[in-house]
Amino acid sequence: MSKTIKRPASKDINTNVSYLKDQLAIDKNFDLIHIDLEYLGVKMALFAIDAFAKDQAITQIQRELIREKVDSDQINLVEHLTKSIIPYIEVETNKDLEEVIIQILAGQTILVVDGYEEIILLDTREYPVRGPEEPDTEKVIRGSKDGFVETIVFNAGLIRRRVRDRSLRNEYLRLGQRSYTDVCISYIADIADPSLVEHIKTSLQKIKTDGLPMGDKTIEEFLFGQHSNPYPLVRYTERPDVAAQHLYEGHVLVAVDGSPSVIITPTTFWSHLQHAEEYRQKPVVGTALRLVRFAAVWASIFLLPLWYLFAMNEDMLPYGLSYLGPNEMGQVPLIAQFIIAEAGIEMLRMAAIHTPSALATALGLVAAILIGEVAIEVGLFSHEVVLYLAVSAIGSFATPSYEMSLANRIIRVVLLIAVSIFHVPGFMIISLCLIVLLSMMKAYDTPYFWPFLPFNFKSMRDVLFRAPMPLKHRRPRAIHPVDPDK
Repeated sequence: MSKTIKRPASKDINTNVSYLKDQLAIDKNFDLIHIDLEYLGVKMALFAIDAFAKDQAITQIQRELIREKVDSDQINLVEHLTKSIIPYIEVETNKDLEEVIIQILAGQTILVVDGYEEIILLDTREYPVRGPEEPDTEKVIRGSKDGFVETIVFNAGLIRRRVRDRSLRNEYLRLGQRSYTDVCISYIADIADPSLVEHIKTSLQKIKTDGLPMGDKTIEEFLFGQHSNPYPLVRYTERPDVAAQHLYEGHVLVAVDGSPSVIITPTTFWSHLQHAEEYRQKPVVGTALRLVRFAAVWASIFLLPLWYLFAMNEDMLPYGLSYLGPNEMGQVPLIAQFIIAEAGIEMLRMAAIHTPSALATALGLVAAILIGEVAIEVGLFSHEVVLYLAVSAIGSFATPSYEMSLANRIIRVVLLIAVSIFHVPGFMIISLCLIVLLSMMKAYDTPYFWPFLPFNFKSMRDVLFRAPMPLKHRRPRAIHPVDPDK
């Protein structure tokens, strides 16, 4: 079914040019180019955005038009230009002036020809783009050092380079009533669950908003909601190899133009705790790394609340572990120390983000020596608080998913407050509520806490232990792949 034309183009070039100049405010935008041309005795007009137009391509097109000597009255000039004259791969025509305006603002060059309703669109755009460098948050010792960039076409190419499967689909959507942002849905057609793919496409098409300035994060909130839930329902990655591996498992990717990361969906809680480094080492080493990481993640949630619980109830400590209690309580109540320290770590993290890399070392020295040591000496913090808080902070930084680490920090603070008010019952109730929350969550039709709840022995074993790749014959059942066998 053909698309409805919102504003039909006219055969009169003056009518078309006048409308385009008015809608694009050519006289008020210095970066929009309009050139009146004449070739083969026919008036033409060219529109483009200066920053995106590829000068060499446009110059070559003009050279070819100058050389042409056909009689424009005897042929369909637009058809002749697009099929025989214009030396460019991506050439099409459109009769809708509204669509033409959208394509100009997206970076395409358009050529208006007098006497024809068809307007020629030339994809000569060349976006400013940085090199595909290794992502800062997903570094590996061994492995590829390229990462996604802010241009969706390049990102699709990085995925296609690793997935040379004829059933790989990179479907294009345009979202945002004002931004017209390019979005790509990637999946392997004979592996991914068709109902999942259709659900994502339908949900994306229902998004009604002016634009997507925050890119993939905005899409996540529209797709999955649950705005009061701190835990991420999708995983973000900036590594093409990680994205390709998830495609082979049956996941669906959503990439947004302007964002250097892609969305992986559906995911589970355990997906956020795995890292590419585990698969770049021997299975035994990868398993050891994974178990240490799991321990660090659980410590980031429960270590501080547990120690605080024992500090307030020293009689609960078994014989031989009495040293875990605080030797000196300090001048400030423990719960206030924890809250101040947690806020201090967040401030330090935000300061590190906004600090130039050349000054990062100086910032660390100030935080460690001037703040930490002096705070202990004046009695603001006790030694134990600083120790256990440091271990919890390291556990947060060891969490591969940044979104998961932030969610765990919130749960840690909630646990601390619950323990300070209700002691043992508070710790037990909040821990139970956390497990219930994770068990009830779903990413589309995939249980978030799978394979722990509902329990699946083989899948849970693969979560805890990094299995050798030759022995991994099955795709995750929870995402309902069409082809379950690898």
